[in-house]
Amino acid sequence: MKPKKTLSDRLTTKYLLVIRNEENLAEKSTMGFTYAKVLVILVLVFMLIFVGSLYLSKTLLAKWFDPRHAQVEANKKLYELALKVDSLAQEVDRKDNFILNFQRVLSGDTSNGFVDPASQLSGQDKPIKPVGNMRLAPTDSQFRKEFEQSELSLITLTGKYRELQETFFFSPITGFISDHYNLKKGHFGIDVVAKTSEPVKCIADGTVLIASWTQDSGYVIAVQHSSNLISLYKHNAVLLKKVGTFVTAGDIISIVGNSGEMTDGPHLHFELWYNGNSLNPEEFVTF
Repeated sequence: MKPKKTLSDRLTTKYLLVIRNEENLAEKSTMGFTYAKVLVILVLVFMLIFVGSLYLSKTLLAKWFDPRHAQVEANKKLYELALKVDSLAQEVDRKDNFILNFQRVLSGDTSNGFVDPASQLSGQDKPIKPVGNMRLAPTDSQFRKEFEQSELSLITLTGKYRELQETFFFSPITGFISDHYNLKKGHFGIDVVAKTSEPVKCIADGTVLIASWTQDSGYVIAVQHSSNLISLYKHNAVLLKKVGTFVTAGDIISIVGNSGEMTDGPHLHFELWYNGNSLNPEEFVTF
């Protein structure tokens, strides 16, 4: 009786694998092996396949095989959307506050509870308000001294401003004229009656020359245009442009008001100056 082989004997028994030609049975190649070697090779191949699959499942194939990958990506997108929604909500709140305050300005509400829209405006488009009892600004004093008290303002122009008559000027405001241009009375502009909520628009492209508060004219803003033309707007409630700001025709530069001592109601006092001479605004602008 043959002794029974143990597992160790079976694994270490040597075998010979012979490869022969099917037609003539000629021996082509031989390879010796044991079950132990075959088992080791199979284990190594399995380990390589397992490690490779694990690596691919965490990297290239994660979106197909890893159920957590979709959740992680969704969480990232939700976080980014939450940040955008927060920023949009803040922007909407700022705009809502600005619109609310601007509506109160247009309605003439200047009570202590008013929130200045300057906090909502940016750059050079912030309203200008006086601090305490402000006196005549130096720039406005010089302007008035040079133009309103100058003899040049009494010169009657004929054909010197033909180029201005051929130019279209934007109407600063719509209303009825309560006081016309009169050099003899020293009234160098016209008074246009309007509501306090009416916006004042620039008549043409130019650069803000004056934006200040005066005792008699209240909020005053002047714009320097081409061809040495200057437009002047007085008795405003709020100024929306600063000195040096470039404005285009139709831009809102102030809000009609009743500021200053030389006023008896909401209106716009509008003047035109050309080469140091006052002009009748009604000859150039339609109100």
